[in-house]
Formats: sequence, structure tokens, C-alpha cells
Amino acid sequence: MRSDIVKKGATRCAHRSLFNANGFGPEELKKPLIGVCNSFNEIIPGHMHLRSITEAAKLGVASAGGTPIEFPAIAVCDGIAMGHTGMKYSLASRELIADSIEAVTMASGFDALILIPNCDKVVPGMLMAAARLNIPSVIVSGGPMLAGRFHGRDVSVSQCFEAAGKFAAGQMSQEEMTELESKACPGCGSCSGLFTANTMNCLSEALGMALPGNGTIPAAYNGARLILAKRAGKVVMDLLKKNILPRDILTRKAFENAITVDMGIGGSSNTVLHLTAIAHECGIEIPAELFDEISARTPYITKLSPAGKHHMQDLEEAGGISAVMHELSKKNLLHLDALTVTGTLGERIEGAEIERDDVIHSVENPYRPTGGIAILKGNLCPDCAVVKASAVADDMLVYKGKAKCFDSEETAINAIMASEIHDGDVVVIRYEGPKGGPGMQEMLNPTAAITGAGLKVGLITDGRFSGASQGACIGHISPEAMEGGPIALIHDGDIISIDIPNRKLELEVSDDELAKRRAAWVKPEPKIKTGYLARYAKLTTSASTGAVVNA
Repeated sequence: MRSDIVKKGATRCAHRSLFNANGFGPEELKKPLIGVCNSFNEIIPGHMHLRSITEAAKLGVASAGGTPIEFPAIAVCDGIAMGHTGMKYSLASRELIADSIEAVTMASGFDALILIPNCDKVVPGMLMAAARLNIPSVIVSGGPMLAGRFHGRDVSVSQCFEAAGKFAAGQMSQEEMTELESKACPGCGSCSGLFTANTMNCLSEALGMALPGNGTIPAAYNGARLILAKRAGKVVMDLLKKNILPRDILTRKAFENAITVDMGIGGSSNTVLHLTAIAHECGIEIPAELFDEISARTPYITKLSPAGKHHMQDLEEAGGISAVMHELSKKNLLHLDALTVTGTLGERIEGAEIERDDVIHSVENPYRPTGGIAILKGNLCPDCAVVKASAVADDMLVYKGKAKCFDSEETAINAIMASEIHDGDVVVIRYEGPKGGPGMQEMLNPTAAITGAGLKVGLITDGRFSGASQGACIGHISPEAMEGGPIALIHDGDIISIDIPNRKLELEVSDDELAKRRAAWVKPEPKIKTGYLARYAKLTTSASTGAVVNA
């Protein structure tokens, strides 16, 4: 066993003494040591119940002959971090999570891992750690929040963000806003729409690293989640016995399966960053173009909030991700021979059926014939840009407008709330990329304010968007402004052309004029010059390559 390095031999007398201090006696040390990484904290609703999930997973490990040893991971609440300096830390925290799991695992000599995340950067951070360490691992999350109820309809946190714009536009009273915020998030779990956290928990199933139901069983369904966690504990012991490692599961086929499911369900645009980063840890390159290739052949068969009215509990009732994958397999879109933590994907989804055809459409009757995410190219984004096409209204898929430029999210928000943005504009938010932000902030506040105010505008940024964003919001523009990308050269009043069906994003300015502007461009001073974010800015790569930290 790998853990023998910390528990066997005369030179490990001190080590065994320290284990003894923790209550691990000789009998426990004869068994495999299984690290159980719990990202519980009291700031994230998606994580506040993870102690019980962790205890269930530890019971599963112990019942299958292992010794579970719990350790923590940090987690940032994107919703609470939104709209201020805290959001700069969100994406960057992904690297801290992966690094800290690596550090504890290597220092402790664990034989295998159970990884218990739930929210946005924690799921990919833990998957990155699993791929990097390559010891038997299973992901088991805390599950999605139930939707709230407000004036007879299902709502989520995204309606609270939109409320700011409605309030500013005089469409919602203070009393209504207060009532909404008391009802939109009714309890524990990752926010109830198909936002980034829930998308990544669903894709953990498609990748094969999590059990069926991981992405969709609601957190409030306590019994089902505890059963899932106990089973995960037993499964990791089986993986250890069979020596099945993460990189045996996280193959090119697995990533293609995950991208296919992502396109089929219309997941968060952040998945382009995260799947690319996880693949990077496996030594697999996933070019942005692959997302578009797969999108072109994958029907969009679910329409969950923010694109539609359904939430994660509805997807669970409809048969979950297994039913989605079974339906997509009818068009031979998945690699059914891909390995999962419990056999092949084909074995996993055999017999899975759609239980609610209002939630999961058939491949013959999709919401759209192509997938939920589009990769754009053009003189404004030579490397790439990303848009959640499934959340764009049909009349905004092709759009031209005049640029209104802002060099930070904060100045853009101020302009939107001051009614300085009008129909026909394209809001440009730059110097918010991985290096420029630093940290590539999510832009849910401006997009929600625009939606709440009912404005018909485009929004482009070298930052990124929350999975709760909707509309003609194009992010990940690469190269970013801080690297002198074309987005840094836009002037107020320039015409920007968006053509999502033809995958084009163009700045209608001549090459000669752009060359003049490039020659005159001066790189600005970093916004943050000390601490973790300053180090992150120096080491991170472009959004087009996953915004990963170079070793």
C-alpha cells in the first residue's frame, strides 16, 4: 500500500505515535488510509451540510475495510463574492484547492481519495487534484438546492441579481425585492439552476468520476444523498482493490463525453475553462474548437434556468444525467466504452429512460439542433471567445451595436445603474481577464442588471460569466486586454458585430486603424501588486488554454 511510507518499519515509530494521538491504533493502520476531503464551511449554502455527507462517505469506506481520514479544502461562494474584489479570488481559488489537496495527500501518504465539493471552483479544483495525484478517487457532491417559490413561480438566486436592475428601472419595489431575497434560496445546496456548480457536478458523472445522481439529487433529499455518499466510500475501496486510477477514467473519450453532455444540457460557459484545465492535468490538450465541433452535432435537449423555467430538481425527476446520456446515445454521440468509477458508461446508462419529456426532450425533438455553447472567432478574438448560446434570445443571435467601453466591471455597473446604457449598445468590459483582473471575474451583476432593466444590448468581456447569466453575453475573449489583445483597442462608438450562428465576433475597424491603435497602446499597471493574486497574474495562462497556472 502507498500508505506504508508513513506507517511501516522502525523508522516510522514517530509517525505511528502521531497517528495514535489522533485515535488511529494498530488495527486502523493495517488498513488502507483513505483521505476524505471535505470542503464544508459556513459561508456557502452549498457546503453548509457537507459534514453529514462526509460522515456517510467515511462510513462507506470503513464498512468496506478502509480507514477514512478527513481533511479540509477551502471554498469561495461566488454569489457572495460577486460584484466586488472578492470575485477576483474565485477562479484563482481553483488552483489553491488543487494544490492544497496535493500537499495534504502527498504529505500523508493516502492510498485513495474521496473528494466532497459542491460549488463552482471546488468541483474542478478537486477533479484537477485527482488527475494530478492519480490515485483511486471518487467525487461525491452535496447536491443542488431546491428552487424557491415567489408569487406562484419557481425562482433562484439569479432572479435576485436581476432584481437590482428591475429596482433601478422602477419595475420592482423595495418590499418586493425584500420578499424575493427571503424566498429565492430556501436551504442548503448549490444554487438551483444549471449554473456552473451544478453543471460541473453533472459533468463529473459524464466524465465517469462520480456516481449516477451526483449532479441532480437535491441536497434536501437527505436520505438519497447520504446513501450516495456511503456508496461512494465503498466504490473507492473497490477502485483501490482493482487499481483503477483517475487517468484510466479521464481519457480523451471521457472529455468528449463530458463536452457532449455539456452541449446537450446547455451548461455554463465556465465549463470551457474547467474541462480544459482538468484535461491539462491529465496531459490531454482540448482546443476550444473541439467544443464547437461537438456542439455542431449535439442537440440541445434540456432547457433549465437561467435559459428556461425548470430547475435541477426537475432534471432529477426527469431521469437525471443518465437519462440525458441515454437519449444522446441514440445518435451515437457518446463513447459508451469509456470507463467510469462503476464499469463502462454504456453499462451505467443501460435502461435509463426519460421520465418527464417536458424537461428532457428527445433527440428527434430538441430545443435546438445544436449545443448550448458556441466558440466564436474573429478580429476581436483571434484565439477564441465563448458564449452560452442556449441562453441567448433568438433575436439577439445576430446583432450589431455601438461599443461603450469600461476598463473594469465596477465602472460598467455604475453606468448601467445610472441608465447610461441604451438599446443598441455593446457593453465592453475589459482588463478583467486572468492576468488583467486578475482572476477573471464573473459578470453576473452587469448581465443581471441589464436583464432586469429589459435592455436589448450585447456584452463582451475578457472576463467570464456566471452560469446564471443570460443574453448576448460573450466572455473569455482571448487574447485578453492585459496582453494587448484587440479588446484593448476598442474605442467608444466602434461598431461590434455579433453573429453566433456563424461563430463570428468582429470589430468593424480597418486593419490599418487597428495597427495604429496597437502602436499607441500602453500596458496599464497591474490592479493588484501583492499577495496571492499578484502571483496568480504572473503565472496564469490565457482563458483559451483554461487559465491554468504554469508550473
